[in-house]
Amino acid sequence: MPGTSERKDDHIRIVKEEDVEEPGTGFVDVSLVHDALPGTHLDDVDTSTDILGATLGAPVFIESMTGGHPNATKINRNLAYAADEMGVAMGVGSQRAALEDDDRRRSYEVVRDSDAGSDAFVYGNIGAAQLDEYGVEGVEECIDMIDADAMAVHLNFLQEAVQPAGDVDARGCLEEIEHVAREASVPVIVKETGNGISDETARELAEADVDCVDVAGKGGTTWSGVEAYRASAHDDRRGENLGELFRVWGIPTVASTVLASDEHPCVVASGGVRSGLDIAKAVALGASAGGLAKPFLKPGAKGSDEALEAVEQVVAELRTAMFVTGSEDIDELSKARSVVTGRTDEYLQKVR
Repeated sequence: MPGTSERKDDHIRIVKEEDVEEPGTGFVDVSLVHDALPGTHLDDVDTSTDILGATLGAPVFIESMTGGHPNATKINRNLAYAADEMGVAMGVGSQRAALEDDDRRRSYEVVRDSDAGSDAFVYGNIGAAQLDEYGVEGVEECIDMIDADAMAVHLNFLQEAVQPAGDVDARGCLEEIEHVAREASVPVIVKETGNGISDETARELAEADVDCVDVAGKGGTTWSGVEAYRASAHDDRRGENLGELFRVWGIPTVASTVLASDEHPCVVASGGVRSGLDIAKAVALGASAGGLAKPFLKPGAKGSDEALEAVEQVVAELRTAMFVTGSEDIDELSKARSVVTGRTDEYLQKVR
């Protein structure tokens, strides 16, 4: 099977070209109550918010996508430019590749180029399974590499389980995360990668002093499905079968957002988030922000103007949703009335 660099290139290509989208986020089951007399001007709606010690122009996270491969350099530069212009957050892909090989650092460092995202809120990224090897020292190297404002530790054990020779040793991960959360020089986010975070896990992470959780729930891009495509290309029948079987595994994004928000004060809703309206729904349900990946991937690959336009569109959708719920700012949006029906309501009633 390919090494780290080739694997990352495979991931980007497959997400752009293949059917790795799954329904079931739960956003279709959520309605915000319309306000026919919002009592404000659309232009006066304030989308700014405070999170992780910073003020963002909108509660939007350009989710961690890529790095460690030459093809990632352009994407990260363009996304960082858009994040900087719009005042939103942006994450880089796993920096493990750069820790293993200095030649791969450029695809991450580009986010701080003077013509890219020099002032953007940027967060780094490393896998929980790698903390035992790299520890706080490795985390700080990742932070310094991109002058990160925060650091994400990602949980992708299902994805690793369907990869040949994946990192599947989860023993001691919570303790390692707690150590990093208490010793790192910047706030720490723990993020899933498409399978959701339960209320119990959110509580454990809160007790471990993790600053924020990114639920990355079921729905949207399925990384198990991505690995199934990769396995098929390399005639790995077992990996392909595992990847296909677990395509729909996990906690739906809306349910995960509600559950995690019950136990942690800072939650990013991601996993199949496809619009500013989805972000508005997530905030009304308890999230601090919403994260999107796939909607920004193709624009980011095209150019900085296209990336900026994509982020502008999401913020415009968020602003409109706020306007028609009578929410002049994010605090009022967090108190907006919502109705949850269908399978999401049933799921939440049974799991709580």
